[in-house]
Amino acid sequence: MARPPADPVQLFGAALEGDRSSTARLLSLIERGGDPAREVGRLAYPRSGDGYTVGLTGAPGAGKSTLTSALIGHLRSLELEVAVLAIDPSSPFTGGAILGDRVRMQDHATDPGVFIRSMATRGHLGGLSLATPEAVRLLDALGRQWILIETVGVGQVEVEVAGKADTTVVVVNPGWGDSVQANKAGLMEIADVFVINKADRAGVDETRRDLEQMLDLSELPHDSWRPPIVATVAADGTGVPDLWDAVLAHREHAESSGLLSERREFRTREELREIVANRLHERARQLCTGDRWDELTESVVGRTVDPWAAADEMLDGVDA
Repeated sequence: MARPPADPVQLFGAALEGDRSSTARLLSLIERGGDPAREVGRLAYPRSGDGYTVGLTGAPGAGKSTLTSALIGHLRSLELEVAVLAIDPSSPFTGGAILGDRVRMQDHATDPGVFIRSMATRGHLGGLSLATPEAVRLLDALGRQWILIETVGVGQVEVEVAGKADTTVVVVNPGWGDSVQANKAGLMEIADVFVINKADRAGVDETRRDLEQMLDLSELPHDSWRPPIVATVAADGTGVPDLWDAVLAHREHAESSGLLSERREFRTREELREIVANRLHERARQLCTGDRWDELTESVVGRTVDPWAAADEMLDGVDA
């Protein structure tokens, strides 16, 4: 089969027909940003809105990729199609244990009902926080009803990305360590479901107790969702059906309570705000060049003009 052209419109048409290489190339355009990415977004947006996103996050070594792979297997046993975005803030494949875990997911790579893609910040003007929702909308527009977003670690970027999912699963291990650090990372705030993975190890009961105590201290409203705690052994699939039941229960609650529509509206507002801020930032970088900029900079350095007055002069006449 001939390689489809790089034109976003033609690539999108081929992807709608099921061409996986076209889908991969569209995602590459999204990662690189710029006008081609905007064109992909314009094509995908009207067709999106039916897919459901599940974020999986947790500390490195918690077994998220193994759990994601087991979850894929469970979804396929239910004859559900799934797409996976594996989020790495540095590069698509960073080697070491992370690469080993991702290789496990590749067991599903030849399944036409599964699409797996690693995404990185590298090269994308707006970063993962802008690239990820674009990628999700593309996969949604192409008919993927379930989209899993798996993150490498628990830094600000990863927690932010996972927290933008419709349902967020936080993965911990028995004896997970400093719970205060987990709170600082924001994991407690974004969790809709907790998973104690590697539950064949000692310390499961203690970890469950710690999580329950944290939830008690969080003072959840009486009628709100209390994140369930599910024990799994991803390596052999133990507990994975229970995890999926918890995800479905959260989805039912989110839909019936109006939480889902509220979350999606909030995410849309935040994404729009971030796009505007990103574009203004780029305009500011372009503005801060040229002879007039150099003259004003020298005036500020020479203390004949204060920085605020210089900025006002540079911005004078710029369209809002």
